[in-house]
This record gives sequence, structure tokens and C-alpha cells, in this order.
Amino acid sequence: MSTFSGGSTPWPSSILHCKAKDRTENLRRREKMRSIFSSLAVTAALVLAFGLSAVTYGKQGAGSPGDPDKYQVKIDNFSFTPGSLTVPAGAKVTWINHDDVPHNVVSTDKKFASPVLDTDEQFSYEFKDPGTYAYYCSIHPKMTGKVIVQ
Repeated sequence: MSTFSGGSTPWPSSILHCKAKDRTENLRRREKMRSIFSSLAVTAALVLAFGLSAVTYGKQGAGSPGDPDKYQVKIDNFSFTPGSLTVPAGAKVTWINHDDVPHNVVSTDKKFASPVLDTDEQFSYEFKDPGTYAYYCSIHPKMTGKVIVQ
């Protein structure tokens, strides 16, 4: 028989071995849980950081001509709404795809072109010079619209 190091109670060596094994397993479990929680914390921090940067990207002061919420074209049901939009020079127009299929926005004079926009993605372009800018979806060429800049 062995005695437990902290006291005088005799313990059979098989019980001492079993208790030591349990302690080792508990330590391993704790280390594994710490590792998992650390990974989750880092992941949550990254998601939060990148999510907030995506929300604030490109925002300007409310009411300014370049405010992306002021001049919007909705893409839905294979059409641009409104089909014709009049804005002042310097305005930023934002196209938002609310359709279930991908679309893009390409000017007929090739001054701007969006990437392919999936559902709820958006594209913005600042119109600096007066004129009429016709555009279409190159994936669905019958979808057309225009921006009139004054």
C-alpha cells in the first residue's frame, strides 16, 4: 500500500493510479476547452470587425449628394427601378440586387461596370459630369436603365 502525499490515509496503488489518470484527463479536457474557446473568441472578434467595416464602408454624411441611401436603383424581377433616375452632378448612385438571380450594371459607354451582384449585394458609382448615362445588365441585356446627371 501507498500513502497519499497530502495525508496519512493509506490508498491502494491502483486507486492512486486511477486518480492520477483522471486528473490528467481533466487537465487535457480543460486545455482542449480553452483552445476551443480561444478559437471561438478570435473568430467572433474577426467577424465583428469585418462585419462592422462592411457596414460603414463608403458611407458619407447624411443628406450629401454622395449619400448611398439617397439615390438608389433597385434590381428586382429582372428590372431596374426606377428605370430613369435624375441626380445632381457629384451624386453617388447605388444599385442593390433584390432579385434571386445574379445581375450586373454596365454603362453603354463603358464608363462604369459592376461585378456580378448576388442577392442583396450592391454597387455604387459617383456621377461627376452632367449627361445621360445609359446602362444595362450584361447577363440579361433586355434589362436597361439610365441616370440623368444635371
